Amino acid sequence: MLRSVSICSLLALGGALAFAMPAQALTIQECGTKYQEAKTAGTLKGMKWNDFRKSQCGDQDVSPADAAAAETAPPATPAAAPATPAAPTPTVKAGNAVFPAAISKEFVNETPGKARLHTCAAQWRANKASNGNGDLKWIQKGGGYWSQCNAKLKAATPG
Repeated sequence: MLRSVSICSLLALGGALAFAMPAQALTIQECGTKYQEAKTAGTLKGMKWNDFRKSQCGDQDVSPADAAAAETAPPATPAAAPATPAAPTPTVKAGNAVFPAAISKEFVNETPGKARLHTCAAQWRANKASNGNGDLKWIQKGGGYWSQCNAKLKAATPG
């Protein structure tokens, strides 16, 4: 009898823990990185950000600002193989951050917004290796790397 009660108690405790937030739940930034990697790999199968977050990262409450930041964050690069841009673009230094001077030739066939995003993301990843991002985060209040890079590329691109 005592054995049965002990087993039932353990099962109840295990069931309660199964419904608690998993210990391996991802932060919104980690989830955003995972989403971008899946997007790049083409494994989303039409899944949108909210559906991906709920199914892959735990259904945590996320502010709209955090969700937007995670969706637009550049995909993480593996630590073992640092990414380098295919063709280095001329850069303009503003403070101690390095920004591309023009849209990379690699992305000229994309829409202007995507071309700017991909160019800035490629430069961001290249800058990580040489600390060329200064103290800027990709997205931060008051204008992070993406905001400043996008503004510079808009100003440099006619039309």
